[in-house]
Amino acid sequence: MTDYDPTDIRQQEKVAADKAHRDRVAQESEEADVRWLMSSKRGRRILWRLLEQSGVFRLSFNTNAMQMAFAEGNRNFGNRALSLIHSQCPELYPSMVKENTDDNRHSDDS
Repeated sequence: MTDYDPTDIRQQEKVAADKAHRDRVAQESEEADVRWLMSSKRGRRILWRLLEQSGVFRLSFNTNAMQMAFAEGNRNFGNRALSLIHSQCPELYPSMVKENTDDNRHSDDS
């Protein structure tokens, strides 16, 4: 048995305000985490790897609709991460790209 009363408007407003507060704290925490991760070369390497693995930088077209849907789901995750990067620390994205390009050049020379 629950204590929910559909006529208790104050309680509903309190529940809504609590949820909005929790959502805001979670969003701020996620944004701070991305800024922290992007602040180091290692963190940028991790995020770059996730972006590559999610398929952000390649087409997801496939003649098999289920495989394409799966690939688009992965791209959606990557695009969300890329959006966070661009909204929270856009000045570090070019550094991440350059570091990845430099790392690929060095590994190709070996």
